[in-house]
Amino acid sequence: MCGGGQNYRIGLFDQVLIKENHIAAAGTLTAAVAAARRAAGSRKVDVEVETMEEFEEALRAGPDIIMLDEFSLADMRAAVALNNSKGHRVTVEASGSVTLETVRSVAETGVDCISIGGLTKHVSAVELSMRLAFAS
Repeated sequence: MCGGGQNYRIGLFDQVLIKENHIAAAGTLTAAVAAARRAAGSRKVDVEVETMEEFEEALRAGPDIIMLDEFSLADMRAAVALNNSKGHRVTVEASGSVTLETVRSVAETGVDCISIGGLTKHVSAVELSMRLAFAS
């Protein structure tokens, strides 16, 4: 979730995220964004897109955030340029297959924020034990 560097508590209730199944259920991306706007109240609306064509439709639909899922670096740059040519109307977030090794090159495309799912999805458990010894 794009937070603009703010330090605050966030949860799944803080904004509306529209994914491909929501778009399919609504019929179009535009219809899904409109329905989310009606239901969201003051919460932000974030829509995930998988192609430049969907990005362009999302720009016209007017969500607060557009999440670029699995976009190439070239397509990320193109999306940022298109958004900027429209007056930087929405926050653009990169998502999907971003790793700690690729995050710099993703950031250099000009996106506003980046999601790295591996920070939470690929965590290994570590067993820790602490023994206390008391002096008598």
